[in-house]
Amino acid sequence: MKNYSQLSDSDGEMLVKTARAIVTEFLKTKNKMKLDKVFEETFSSNAGVFVTLNYQSDLRGCIGYPLPDKKLFNALQEAAISAATEDPRFPSVTFEELDQITFEVTVLTPPEEIEVSDPLEYPSKIKVGRDGLIVKSGFNSGLLLPQVPKEYGWNEEDFLGHTCEKAGLPKEQWKEKDTKILKFEGIVFKEESPHGKISQVKL
Repeated sequence: MKNYSQLSDSDGEMLVKTARAIVTEFLKTKNKMKLDKVFEETFSSNAGVFVTLNYQSDLRGCIGYPLPDKKLFNALQEAAISAATEDPRFPSVTFEELDQITFEVTVLTPPEEIEVSDPLEYPSKIKVGRDGLIVKSGFNSGLLLPQVPKEYGWNEEDFLGHTCEKAGLPKEQWKEKDTKILKFEGIVFKEESPHGKISQVKL
């Protein structure tokens, strides 16, 4: 049983390979793969997790659980299948596509609300390359993983604005006093190419 900070490169490799195997089995048979007992024991701590699928450099699916409400092995299985078949932005991945898709797994720390006396302090309280963000306002909520602003070259204010847009809110909504901003960290493992070498992404 490991917690977030104890994940090694070999753990990351196991998580990504298992995510791929889960999706392959599900697309082939419509059944959930029975997970190995050792895998379940190794990843039995509760943790948030996201599974991201990319086709070449384009996003092909990304679903996950921001809160540590489930055991990691359980959350991984559900997130992997959902990323492949239930992301509303994309049609379901097909079995034939899997050889062109790279898999990425991000394990999260529990989100913490950022306390400020003035919303304009938010950019100084977050760090691109370390933090992921959740924005909440009214019934709206949006999340962006820590690797996203690095991929797009955003600064902290850009990151806040784009997370607001992800929540279906105006870009400047983070400046409003009734908006809640939470941050979390993530450890990211991904295939360098489909079925290829798996390494930790340095954020």
